[in-house]
Amino acid sequence: MPIPGHIDPVPVPRAPTMREDGRTDLIGLSKEQLRETLAAAGMDARQAKLRAKQIWHWIYNRGATDFAAMTDIAKAQHPWLTERFVIGRPDVVEAQVSTDGTRKWLLRSPDGQDYEMVFIPDADRGTLCVSSQVGCTLNCRFCHTGTMRLVRNLTAGEIVGQVMLARDSLGEWPSQPEGRMLTNIVMMGMGEPLYNFDAVRDALKLVMDGDGLALSKRRITLSTSGVVPMMARAGAEIGVNLAVSLHAVTKDVRDEIVPLNRKYGIEELLQACADYPGANNARRITFEYVMLKDKNDSDAEAHELVRLLRQYKLPAKVNLIPFNPWPGAPYETSTPERVRRFSEIVFEGGISAPVRTPRGRDIDAACGQLKTAAEKKSRAELDRLAAEKQAALG
Repeated sequence: MPIPGHIDPVPVPRAPTMREDGRTDLIGLSKEQLRETLAAAGMDARQAKLRAKQIWHWIYNRGATDFAAMTDIAKAQHPWLTERFVIGRPDVVEAQVSTDGTRKWLLRSPDGQDYEMVFIPDADRGTLCVSSQVGCTLNCRFCHTGTMRLVRNLTAGEIVGQVMLARDSLGEWPSQPEGRMLTNIVMMGMGEPLYNFDAVRDALKLVMDGDGLALSKRRITLSTSGVVPMMARAGAEIGVNLAVSLHAVTKDVRDEIVPLNRKYGIEELLQACADYPGANNARRITFEYVMLKDKNDSDAEAHELVRLLRQYKLPAKVNLIPFNPWPGAPYETSTPERVRRFSEIVFEGGISAPVRTPRGRDIDAACGQLKTAAEKKSRAELDRLAAEKQAALG
């Protein structure tokens, strides 16, 4: 069934990224791809295997961005590597810090595409919210990112590059499990991760590799709006925690606010959750539920949410998210009293339902607010020009 405004996923090349200067970016390559890339550039097979292992360690364990820093590789070989390869990072267009300590970066790819990532520090953890696409195809009505057009998927290198850049900014090299500020990753930034499956999978494998970034899969959460056919594959091939953007318990309301529901309905989605590999009481599925005033926040809807989760015997936790407003948004935030009562009903039903504290609202870094400054400015510029044209016509 076609979805209004829906665009099919854009395929992403898994080959190394070639830059305008002719050099190949090594970020995002698996160990085997790195070895093959060195060999294809003219290095003999035996040396390529050794150098790949060394370079991998320097990139993902030490955070090196310059071959000259790789002290166990002969200095005579540094110019050969520098001439052909680069260890890239996204360009930072703008970095902002919220009054609550949340950090947001506007990033730019070599082909001039902008996307955002957010770091949320807490007393016992630090969570990096990572983007998977430039823009989004799903058009969820409460989400500011959903008002953007989908430009393209991010590559595996651009996805893992966000983690690398955050580590740079936080001074967390060499990579080690103890004392990290960046302890968790959520694939909840711009885009639908399961519409960019291969690149997301390959990037997260780099993040989870014990010889590199070494972040446990239990500390990584992938959020989907409900791309049902890809959910089992995500569980089998990636194996990280699952979060589902549910946001409604009736077909009419979810059809409106999450248009993907017209293709994959609530019952089909919940069955896919029940079948998700590895889900159990120790690794519960998180259901995200944005609280919209007089739209999805009634007592009856809270009771129906409990009934549905019980019906499918889901090991579940519900994150209640007060709506984060943005200019032109068609909804209002539920009152604190209404959110509290909704939470109480779900808790009384035996399901955890904490209310998420909004973070980074003052820099548009809160849930549902991500939209690149370039997009905002371009639309503002178009509005200004249109107003000037109208004034000129009198």
